[in-house]
Amino acid sequence: MNKHELIEAIAKSSGLKKVSAESALNGFITAVTDSLSRGENVNLIGFGAFTVKHRAERKGRHPQTGVEITISAANIPGFKSGKLLREDVAK
Repeated sequence: MNKHELIEAIAKSSGLKKVSAESALNGFITAVTDSLSRGENVNLIGFGAFTVKHRAERKGRHPQTGVEITISAANIPGFKSGKLLREDVAK
């Protein structure tokens, strides 16, 4: 499912117009992104948790030349599914 299909599904299940569903989805994405960029977690009980994980600096190799390189430390987003989501998907 891509973003357009998700907007259509939200509109259909909620009774919203597609424009309103798109606005709601964009608002959700912005809110989650802003929270994660501030280092805050976003927990949706039953659905899952969006978290920020720190990846330490590490050594790697350039795939074409084989030269050793340093890969910078980074904060990356993560997601852990909630119990209800896991149960629903398993059915």
